[in-house]
Amino acid sequence: MNSQVPINQSLEIKLLQKYKATRAYSEQLCQPLKTEDYLPQPVDFASPPKWHLSHITWFFEEMILKKFSPGYQPFNEAFSFLFNSYYQTVGKRAVRAERGAITRPTVSEVYAYRKYVDEQMNQLLARPISQELEALVILGINHEQQHQELLITDLKHTFSLNPLHPVYKENFDQTSDKNKTDGWIEMEEGIYEIGHQGQEFCFDNELGRHRVFLDNYQIANQLVTCGEYLEFIKAGGYQNFKYWLDEGWTWVIENNIEAPLYWKKPTSGQNKWSQYTLAGLKEIDPNTILSHISFYEAQAFATWKNLRLPTEFEWEAAAKKLDWGKRWEWTYSAYLPYPGFKIADGAVGEYNGKFMVSQMVLRGSSVATPLGHERPTYRNFFHPKYRWQYTGIRLARSLKKNE
Repeated sequence: MNSQVPINQSLEIKLLQKYKATRAYSEQLCQPLKTEDYLPQPVDFASPPKWHLSHITWFFEEMILKKFSPGYQPFNEAFSFLFNSYYQTVGKRAVRAERGAITRPTVSEVYAYRKYVDEQMNQLLARPISQELEALVILGINHEQQHQELLITDLKHTFSLNPLHPVYKENFDQTSDKNKTDGWIEMEEGIYEIGHQGQEFCFDNELGRHRVFLDNYQIANQLVTCGEYLEFIKAGGYQNFKYWLDEGWTWVIENNIEAPLYWKKPTSGQNKWSQYTLAGLKEIDPNTILSHISFYEAQAFATWKNLRLPTEFEWEAAAKKLDWGKRWEWTYSAYLPYPGFKIADGAVGEYNGKFMVSQMVLRGSSVATPLGHERPTYRNFFHPKYRWQYTGIRLARSLKKNE
């Protein structure tokens, strides 16, 4: 999706090509879908594909065209209410849990909306642009890339509830990756710099580069595999409260959790676990990397192994030495602001800062992350119970100063 642009081309041409490539990739992800697949929303935390396609289009219309394109006429005034997500500054919006009930506009009307906005954006970016406009377009592109990953993971959750085990694409398993490295990486105690630096894009929650002191520690150079996690299950990990945080144990009991999301127990006459993938139901290969795990489960597994999860600072300090990028990796760090963090004015300021409570940080990226959207300072965040993203476990351990 990242086209190569000659260095001598203007900023506007580069930005327009990046915009077009990103927009095209969103529609490419939807090519395997039938009309019926665009609509369902069985859980409130996941949105239908039709809503994703509309919302990422609304972002460019609301945040950019209405401000920077003189005389711009919205495609449909009602869409601002239907496809706003959580931006209080912009105005009222549809209830999140009821996005699947929005049967109109139709799917074809949504694609017409996208075409209309793209035509207007193409005209806008064909002219000289200001730094403010450039920054907003780049933010919009990265926002769309985030929703491309959410579109895939939300769709997988919806498909997983269908007893027919629908196939999105035959070769779209995304759970078959295996570790290419192993062992432990030793990190010496000292002061490390954390946070984004340079002129490349980052989200505001990565800014505020600062120093942290870290004691001696080791961090695994591989992610936990399905086979390792099966050992935890067979050892009664989900039945023994001593491995779990109290809140996590309550989550297990109240929701009858017995295995990672999408895993299915062996049925009569079978001896192997299976899991739902976007390529259909597959037997679990114990050598593949574990995915779809909550923070609660990650922490309990680490405790069972007499190990722990790394902090987000330990992860970033070691990132250059790690093989990462297959799973979003839970850390034992609460999602908090870096020193000097300030919420920006206006709707853009609602992007990250207001979510800095009751969430844990994940680092890296996943097999569903669009190419070029990953970086070692990226701070993803979710509530501890969520596991519908391609999340995994990397272990760590502290070392005594004389070791």
